[in-house]
Amino acid sequence: MEIFGVSLPGLLSQLLLGLVNGSFYAILSLGLAVIFGLLNVINFAHGALFMMGAVITWMAMTYFGIGYWWMLVLAPLLVGAFGVVIERLLLRWIYKLDHLYGLLLTLGLTLLVEGVFRSIYGVSGLGYDTPELLEGATSLGFMILPNYRAWVVVASIAVCIGTWYVIEKTKLGAYLRAGTENPRLVEAFGVNVPLMITLTYAFGAALAAFAGVLAAPVYQVSPLMGQNLIIVVFAVVVIGGMGSIMGSILTGLGLGIVEGFTKVIYPEASSTVVFVIMVIVLLIRPAGLFGKENKGPRA
Repeated sequence: MEIFGVSLPGLLSQLLLGLVNGSFYAILSLGLAVIFGLLNVINFAHGALFMMGAVITWMAMTYFGIGYWWMLVLAPLLVGAFGVVIERLLLRWIYKLDHLYGLLLTLGLTLLVEGVFRSIYGVSGLGYDTPELLEGATSLGFMILPNYRAWVVVASIAVCIGTWYVIEKTKLGAYLRAGTENPRLVEAFGVNVPLMITLTYAFGAALAAFAGVLAAPVYQVSPLMGQNLIIVVFAVVVIGGMGSIMGSILTGLGLGIVEGFTKVIYPEASSTVVFVIMVIVLLIRPAGLFGKENKGPRA
C-alpha cells in the first residue's frame, strides 16, 4: 500500500521521526512557556541550556564514566543550578522592564555560553552511544520501531504532562501563578516569592537540560546544536500561545508530526512549514491557538 507514492511503513517511519522531533519541540517550548508565563521573560538562552545538557552528558561519559541514566538526573540539576545563577545575577534586574531587555540579555548569554563551549570542542559533532538497555528496535508488524526513539517520545510526554499537572492543578502551581500576578499579596501569606521565581527559572533550565540528555544519542552533540532548534521552538511557542503550558505541549507534538508528513509529500517545504503555519495562525489569532491576552510585566 502506498500513500503519496510512499509505502505505508516508510510513511509511518517518517511520521515517527516527526513525533520524535515534536517531543523535543514540546519539552523545550514547555520550558519557554513556563519561564515566560510565570516570569514574563523571553528566554533566548533556552537553546544554550539545551546544548549544555547534551554536552555535560557527553563530558560525564567521556571523562568520568558516568552513564546515561545518571545524567537524566544530574544534568538537569547542574544546568538548573546554573539557571539559579542566571536569575539571581542577571534576570532579577529586568523583570519590570520591556520584554526586549530580557531577549537581548539572554541572547548575549547564549552567545557567551556557546562561544565558551565552541572554543573548547569546536563545532564538529561529538558522538554519544545509545544506552545499552534501549538499543535495537521492536517490530510492530507494519514497521520497525527503534527502542530509543520510542523512549524519547514516552519520556517527553510524561515530563510534559507532569509539569502541566503541577502548574495547573496543585497548590504550588497556584502560588506560582498568583506570585506572578500579585507578588505582594502572596508574600503576605508567608511565601518567599523571590525564591519561588528563582526556582521557576531553574526548573525551566532543567527542562531544557533534560531534553538535551534525551537528544544526545539522537543528534550529534555540538556546541551549536541549540541553534538548530531554538528558532523552531520559539515558533511553536508563538503558535501555541505565549505562556500557555498545554498549548506548548500539544503544538510541539502536532507540528513535529506535520513537519514529518511534509517531508513525505513535499520535502523542500519541511524546513519552512512551521513558519508558514505560524504566519497563518498569527493572522487569524494573534494570541496563538491557546494564548490569552498579555497582561504586561510582573509588578
